[in-house]
Amino acid sequence: MQPDRNRYQRQILKRPVVVLFLCTACIILMATAVGLWRYFGIGGLTGYADKAVLFQDADLRLPPDLIGATGRIRVVHFWDPECTICNKETDAHLNYLITMFRGAPIDFYSVQKPGTHGQLPPFLRGKLKPLTYIQGMERIPASPSMAIWAPDGKLAYAGPYSQGIVCSSTNSFVEPILNKLVAGQHVEPFPMVAVGCYCPWARDAGH
Repeated sequence: MQPDRNRYQRQILKRPVVVLFLCTACIILMATAVGLWRYFGIGGLTGYADKAVLFQDADLRLPPDLIGATGRIRVVHFWDPECTICNKETDAHLNYLITMFRGAPIDFYSVQKPGTHGQLPPFLRGKLKPLTYIQGMERIPASPSMAIWAPDGKLAYAGPYSQGIVCSSTNSFVEPILNKLVAGQHVEPFPMVAVGCYCPWARDAGH
């Protein structure tokens, strides 16, 4: 009986060690998960999830020197430097678009929200021509957003880059439109309700 009693006592002594090991492992796994969540930027998006925004056909007009049937597609990126969380995904998407349509007759421009201060990320600098104002932009509901003019000078699209809190080519609205315009097809602007990562624009924007 003595060996059995000793074995039983050893098992009892081991239990706290096993419990401590399991608790430590759980803490490490949770800390790792949180770190990865924050590193890849997803954690910061939770505050912007399920933000539904109505994008309507804004009466946007290009500056006089850009209007008309120039034969080139004009893309305008509206952005707010203070909207850092949403900009992170959209900036990468925009850079992908510029690379994807490098050989196409497309000119890329940017409009920064009035009254804000900041710069585009280094990988976008020099790839977009800055504009200070576009007529009608005060009615844009949110940013990041985009407006696209067809080669004939007519507005083809005004709205978000994509649907969802993570902006990418897989859920993009703009790639299909640009592909159609490059192919010479006609595109009409349309209103939409999009859910994603957006920051208000119209409240403070003005000329």
